[in-house]
Amino acid sequence: MSLPYTILILFIFSTSSSYLIPLAHSKIARLGISSKTLKNEPDGSTQKVDESDLKMYYFNQTLDHFTFTPESYMTFQQRYAIDSTHWGGAKANAPILAFLGEESSLDSDLAAIGFLRDNGPRLNALLVYIEHRYYGETMPFGSAEEALKNASTLGYLNAAQALADYAAILLHVKEKYSTNHSPIIVIGGSYGGMLAAWFRLKYPHIALGALASSAPLLYFEDTRPKFGYYYIVTKVFKEASERCYNTIRNSWKEIDRVAGKPNGLSILSKQFKTCDPLNGSFDIKDFLDTIYAEAVQYNRGPNFWVAKVCNAINANPPNRRYNLLDRIFAGVVALVGNRTCYDTKMFAQPTNNNIAWRWQSCSEIVMPVGYDKQDTMFPTAPFNMTSYIDGCKSYHGVTPRPHWITTYFGIQEVKLILQKFGSNIIFSNGLSDPYSVGGVLEDISDTLVAITTKNGNFVNFQF
Repeated sequence: MSLPYTILILFIFSTSSSYLIPLAHSKIARLGISSKTLKNEPDGSTQKVDESDLKMYYFNQTLDHFTFTPESYMTFQQRYAIDSTHWGGAKANAPILAFLGEESSLDSDLAAIGFLRDNGPRLNALLVYIEHRYYGETMPFGSAEEALKNASTLGYLNAAQALADYAAILLHVKEKYSTNHSPIIVIGGSYGGMLAAWFRLKYPHIALGALASSAPLLYFEDTRPKFGYYYIVTKVFKEASERCYNTIRNSWKEIDRVAGKPNGLSILSKQFKTCDPLNGSFDIKDFLDTIYAEAVQYNRGPNFWVAKVCNAINANPPNRRYNLLDRIFAGVVALVGNRTCYDTKMFAQPTNNNIAWRWQSCSEIVMPVGYDKQDTMFPTAPFNMTSYIDGCKSYHGVTPRPHWITTYFGIQEVKLILQKFGSNIIFSNGLSDPYSVGGVLEDISDTLVAITTKNGNFVNFQF
């Protein structure tokens, strides 16, 4: 069965492009549909949610869908929301648009996503939003403290369990609303986009179609792209301003040169107004790396983030009064805002979301993000799987399975696999999104459609 024509056309003309963020030199890929740290000024990237249209529910969810041991029958409360304001009803077989939550709380997802709210009325659709296990309020074992405590409790956090959660809730919703014949379209962005595509492949009897927005399905060891994340970061900055690009490119050696002086770290700390003393030049380089990555990843209007950074860097003339690092610091202030001090660890705080995502990245979502020779704005430091595995083992006491995702979801030969087993999936990417290098960028069939925009960088489902 093909995707209904009206929905297919709606998807094609309503999407723009991408989503995610790496935890810099840690090489832990941080996927997300909106920046959780940089909110310098209102720019239309979030919408105030009319909560009067939403009803929150909690579903009694099974802890382990795939074993039958006594512990597997434990349950937890999974949060989801429904907006039935514009639904055409079961008798009309009106569709269900289901947003599959990613590595974030449902509250932040609702604030960042406008796609369902904007297009639900046109389709007379029932809108369903589901929170991912181990994020937000959806915590097994009764609390975040218990759920995130160790590898034994975190072991139930993986993509397969999350998909099974979504399947259970969507079947429950169909039963609740007596709507056996209403088609379900699952929607997600970034990691959620991967989940949407995988859900369509694993549960085709539940979801008629999927919109996988900014989904780096091919950014794994077995399907490593020719160019990586930082190639796009480099490209976007260079196209925005070659002078800005060169300033950033030259800054890394300058940071190391200053750090090598007597009291060099104190000089750098004063230069960048850091809240805490630096332990090494790595601290400030890691901070700057993430500034540039976020600027590209969430580069959207009305004041585009890359332009803001480069305008500030270029505003100071290259003379003795404004040295190279002064100009770099001006770019930080332009994006982060004017603060009394700058926390170089602001992007890697041990929040519940970050702890949960680090576990997923250290178990199965192993994305080989590094600095290759073509990523010329940064010093070369290719991804090292051995070091990555050692870091994860020391942190969690478990060994990552870098080949499991491609084994379980079968995406090594993506065209062949999708042609044989897939249909009704739209892959949407902006080519200025760093993670588009791992996305599906070409049509595979009439019902496996790729949408790309040349200058887009973020499919945030808002128009």
